[in-house]
Amino acid sequence: MVQLRELDVRQILRDGGMPFQFIMDTFANLDPGEGVRLHAIFEPIPLIRQLERHGYSHLTKRLADDDWEIDFVPQEKPGSDPMPAAATAEAIWPEPTWNLDLTDLAPPEPMERILSRLESMESGEVLFALLNREPVFLFNELKARGHEWIGDFDASGKIYRIMVRTTPANVSDVRA
Repeated sequence: MVQLRELDVRQILRDGGMPFQFIMDTFANLDPGEGVRLHAIFEPIPLIRQLERHGYSHLTKRLADDDWEIDFVPQEKPGSDPMPAAATAEAIWPEPTWNLDLTDLAPPEPMERILSRLESMESGEVLFALLNREPVFLFNELKARGHEWIGDFDASGKIYRIMVRTTPANVSDVRA
């Protein structure tokens, strides 16, 4: 039976923090065969995809609208390290190529600008944007186009920060 290390990032997310590095550091320091039970306020699809590539399967449970429990279990591969200690957030999410402050724009202009910018970006590049609200309609567009994203509100709760990575060229179906 796999031992699961508890990792609760709900308060960090509610405070507008970005726990990605904290999560990746936790995974980098796991003992062989150890997994993580992550507590979050949403289903972290981009994180799940990243960890699947590093040899972790997952089981997601939605306990409430803003209470998710995701168990990450290392997949059995004899003689392989499920996630090298050198794996870092920088290797997974490179520095943004584009930074957009769209906080003074009314919908749908922020979404249109982000989608327009993404069309001109190379596969794997990252865009960072600041918005004055959570871009719920943008999420569907990003999903339909196969892009990865991660986002949350800042500490004030008024500015939504989002990072979008264009679809890697070697990914044909990111939702598979």
